[in-house]
Amino acid sequence: MLDYVGLEAELDDEERTIRDEAREFVDDEVRPIIADHYLEGTFPEELIPRMGELGFYAPNLEGYGLANVSETAYGLLMQELEAGDSGLRSMASVQGALVMYPIHAFGSEEQKERWLPAMGNGEAIGGFALTEPEHGSDAGGMETRAEREGDEYVLDGAKRWCTNSPIADVVIVWARDASAEDDPVRGFLVETDREGLEIDTIEGKLSLRASSSGEFTMDGVRIPEENVLPGVEGMKGPLSCLTQARYGIAWGAVGAARDCFEEAREYALDREQFGGPIARFQLQQEKLAEMASEITTSQLLVHRLAELKERGELRPQHVSMAKRNNVEMARDQSRIAREMLGGNGITAEYASMRHMANMETVYTYEGTHDIHTLILGQDLTGIQAFE
Repeated sequence: MLDYVGLEAELDDEERTIRDEAREFVDDEVRPIIADHYLEGTFPEELIPRMGELGFYAPNLEGYGLANVSETAYGLLMQELEAGDSGLRSMASVQGALVMYPIHAFGSEEQKERWLPAMGNGEAIGGFALTEPEHGSDAGGMETRAEREGDEYVLDGAKRWCTNSPIADVVIVWARDASAEDDPVRGFLVETDREGLEIDTIEGKLSLRASSSGEFTMDGVRIPEENVLPGVEGMKGPLSCLTQARYGIAWGAVGAARDCFEEAREYALDREQFGGPIARFQLQQEKLAEMASEITTSQLLVHRLAELKERGELRPQHVSMAKRNNVEMARDQSRIAREMLGGNGITAEYASMRHMANMETVYTYEGTHDIHTLILGQDLTGIQAFE
């Protein structure tokens, strides 16, 4: 596997073990089935308990049966899962960074005991609901409301692009608490069997097809007060979760790009035209050299982010840079890999075009490329270009 400057030589035993277990899982259990799931537009739900058994959900958190591995180990896990498919990494990323993390960071002890062990072993599935039909990048303009009535909250509103929600047992819904002064944003744990909650699968996707994406409406959904995350108010709640998830995305994009590179290199060495392998042509070598250079640069960036995260020095803007850079890199390099495969590259037999299509979603979700550009622009100039 491409590791041109030997970054993985610095891994400790635990990090190597997690990388190798995830790589073996992808090779043995994901690659044989993922193309069919992509074509059918389904998520391989049969892998959910297996991923729990392997400890792939929030292993960088501590307690409640979770492994508390290093941030490098967690990043390597996301990298290997996305080498299989972005939908696989998205499922684990949402479960761990967008659901288990806020429960771990902001939840009550009762909430932690109820959900974290079950989610960690894959017995329970979680979803994260922030985006609305009319509020994507402008998440702070959300219209979903929660009104307190006695010892309950009543939720009304609609959410869209909620990964895992069609198969989830619980969804963290971010909504405005209309009962409090200034309508602060709060997190609400909403079990998916609650009356008044209707979840639909989003059909017809041309990207991230092997992922369970949903939209839902809440019409008078009642939850007990103890389902509110007590430890946070305001947009800090969902945004801190997104920072955790974007960190994993930055690593995952490297895995997708690396998978495209390995496939293109192998193909160029095997494919013979004009009396020899196409890898002998300068044009093909230039493409491979460029791909290797761009992937290596992105690897260096995420390994540095892991160091900063371990030291508590990682800022959201650092993550914005990595998410922005690495996903754009994977988007570009997957296209080049597909090009090297010629006509064969458009078939599901090869992974590059699937990765290429998936990157259109990853380029857009959890902060679009343009929004991360403006976040960096503000950090570099001190001037905010949007509100």
